[in-house]
Amino acid sequence: MKLKNNALNQAIKFALATTTAGLFISSSAIAADEQQVKVNKNVEKIAVVGTRSAPRSIGDSPVPIDIIGGEELEKSGNTDMLELLKGSVPSFNVHQNPISDAASLVRPANLRGLPSDSTLILLNGKRRHRASVIAFLGGGINDGAQGADISVIPSIAIKQVEVLRDGAAAQYGSDAIAGVMNFQLKDASEGGKLEVRHGQYYEGDGDTTQISGNVGLPFTDSGFANLSFQYKTSDATSRSVQRPDAAALSAAGVPDVSPLAQVWGAPEVNDDISIFGNVGLELTNDSEFYMFGNYSERDVRGGFYYRNPTTRPGVYGGNIREVNGVNMRRPADEAGQTAWDAATPTVLVGSLDGYDAQLDCPLVEVQANGVPDQAAIDSLTAANCFAFNETLPGGFTPNFGGNITDTSLTIGTKGEFTGGFLKDVFYDLSGTVGFNESRYFIYDTVNASLGLDTPRDFSPGKYSQLEKNFNLDLSKGFDFDLAYDVNIAGGLEWHEETFTVTSGDVASFTAGQFTEQGFGIGSNGFPGFKPTDAGEYTRRNYAAFIDIEAPFTEEFLMGLAVRFEDYDSFGTTTNYKVMAQYHVTEDLNIRGSVSTGFRAPTVGQANVSNVQTSLDNGVLQDSALLPPTNPIAVQLGGTELEPEESQSYTFGAVYTLGDLFLTVDYYNIQVEDRISQSDKINLSQSDKDILEAAGIPNVQSLAQVSFFTNDFDTKTQGIDLVANYTTEMLGGSSTFSLAYNWNDTEVTQFSDITGAFKVKRLEEDLPNHRATFTLSQQWESISAFARANYYGEYQGVHVDYDATAKTADAAVTIDAEITYFMNESISFSLGAQNLFDQDAEKLDFAEAAGAPNNNWGGKYYETSPFGINGGFYYAKATYTF
Repeated sequence: MKLKNNALNQAIKFALATTTAGLFISSSAIAADEQQVKVNKNVEKIAVVGTRSAPRSIGDSPVPIDIIGGEELEKSGNTDMLELLKGSVPSFNVHQNPISDAASLVRPANLRGLPSDSTLILLNGKRRHRASVIAFLGGGINDGAQGADISVIPSIAIKQVEVLRDGAAAQYGSDAIAGVMNFQLKDASEGGKLEVRHGQYYEGDGDTTQISGNVGLPFTDSGFANLSFQYKTSDATSRSVQRPDAAALSAAGVPDVSPLAQVWGAPEVNDDISIFGNVGLELTNDSEFYMFGNYSERDVRGGFYYRNPTTRPGVYGGNIREVNGVNMRRPADEAGQTAWDAATPTVLVGSLDGYDAQLDCPLVEVQANGVPDQAAIDSLTAANCFAFNETLPGGFTPNFGGNITDTSLTIGTKGEFTGGFLKDVFYDLSGTVGFNESRYFIYDTVNASLGLDTPRDFSPGKYSQLEKNFNLDLSKGFDFDLAYDVNIAGGLEWHEETFTVTSGDVASFTAGQFTEQGFGIGSNGFPGFKPTDAGEYTRRNYAAFIDIEAPFTEEFLMGLAVRFEDYDSFGTTTNYKVMAQYHVTEDLNIRGSVSTGFRAPTVGQANVSNVQTSLDNGVLQDSALLPPTNPIAVQLGGTELEPEESQSYTFGAVYTLGDLFLTVDYYNIQVEDRISQSDKINLSQSDKDILEAAGIPNVQSLAQVSFFTNDFDTKTQGIDLVANYTTEMLGGSSTFSLAYNWNDTEVTQFSDITGAFKVKRLEEDLPNHRATFTLSQQWESISAFARANYYGEYQGVHVDYDATAKTADAAVTIDAEITYFMNESISFSLGAQNLFDQDAEKLDFAEAAGAPNNNWGGKYYETSPFGINGGFYYAKATYTF
């Protein structure tokens, strides 16, 4: 759209001229406006996020903003948007999450030490829908989080990413407690790029191939259609050793024991395709039409916990406990207490907590090496009895996976009214629909209650998330005889969110004929969603907001934002934000903000229920996640979810000296009534009786329950420091960039519902100190960059078990890439991430095989902030047209 408003044009020109230089954590001198870059390579980057007045430079913003250009994102060897951002924004963290249930399918990320659903994601300035995946095994910070799926966004489609590092709920609504990320799609009407890259880890696994492309096309004479695609496949990785218990079975001669019973590593990703489109059309000199959206789909498959036939009787059946040659069983008294008592020589079928579930079957003795007697196992068939040891003598390891589909469409119009009472008012009217679906699969497992008739593969059901959003934004500059026009903006927003649970195939949830004998029901590891679990849950809310920015003098700017939201579930909330910037000199300005915020509980968190197999104190147990209003959850302390509330403030400075650009910002975020999954609470026998009376089958095999709750408060504080310097060196153009983040989270209030270990994870899992230092060098036909990544000490945790936790050492990894430009169109690149193959913190199992943190076959603590897979090298070919 051709801008006609003089005040807006002047504001943009002022923003462009205010400061010089400024690549923020950037390894290339690419500004937001490509045409301006051709005129002056040192023009400041311009951000749209964080203001409803004219776009402003990052150095002239009253709040801290990072801008990462599209070329910088494409310069990394990693093909995942999450990993690309982690290398550019030090306060952004993401883990690879091996063996973490649905969190392996959609990885949650953290900005400023807060969970993924505390950062609002925008696409072209419009709210992005959240994923349908809830991180049931998120561990610590992301336990129970339901954020947007950033990984579907291909770097080749991005013009720039704007990261607002400040609370912004008063401007944008729920989820903006930690900040806002705005992904700006490319909008060129000509040219394009085709890129092919392939790489693998130094260990020889994890082969990754990616083909991506972007093309800009004219859309009539007055518009553009910019289209991007990315297709990727990635093999699984393994950083495991054989589990001691599986090794013992092999040594005892048990057949069919996998040589690697349990795998810790990245999952296999197949047919990962994303298609993004961005369309704009100038309707008149004062208005334009826009439309953008995406379709993305991928298949993911990863490992789960090994089922040992001698320690998982609820799955296998047919196992007994023998003491001094006497077969024992375990009855329960009314209080749920258990003790081993002598019994007649019959086999206990089902769990060791099977509570008198017996059959008239032959005795199956456990030998001294822990292996059931094979002759006795063979005699079960003749007696019309069974145990899974007959068909799975070496145990089995379920594989968990899913198909993730993500799609969205935004249509709108924006421009300037040229007549009537709204003359000179800028408007933006839009509607957005976003949908994310996760269909789950689990392979190589059993439904033990079906006996030998069980299938081995199951489809346990699916979750889906549908969001609709309609926005009307209005803004106008008013002359109050100040330095510049006062911009007053306001608007309305309507939002609807629907979370749907679809039941799985019958075999995945059915209670078979052996249920009453103590066998577990449903697909072991991830039981299917029953028809009674299925349902559609919807919530609506609307908002009204006002936003004022007043330049009292050329040196002093203040802004005020107020937002009112009304939810049909929990009621209303009102939030505000005050921000200011003062130019002390031409080279130095100070800035700060004070704000309140909120995060509404998601519909999924309020209504989802699930049964999962997870580790508790190193032992696999079935645990039920219940809605917080379920009678059992209420009995254990659950209540209807309320929104989180936050208070935050920032204070910082921006300094420029020639080609040096420096920003320092302190932030403090206090969040009350944070929402997360409770600690897993052990069920008493009376609890189980109530559940059983409510019609839940196989209650006696459930050991624990959890639910979502507002249970704890936190204070997160930190410092962001950014320095950037450009110069001529080594016969070419050089850019130096330093970014440092100190972040500290303290849990200031919690109860036993959260638990002390989870508090420790919230406070210590992420490194308090992170930094990146980048050198980018450009010659006539060669460019190169190297980045050092520093990760401070963090808490190493294995299998979410406190007995394995330790303080892991700080580490440095190096990324590097060199590119040769054959001509203006063709270039070739070679590069590596973690160039020197820095290992993650190793588990302490060398001195004592079978030590607690070696029982599950891992080699490294999976909370490593730079992953556990080691070095990765790649080659890339690019054709630009």
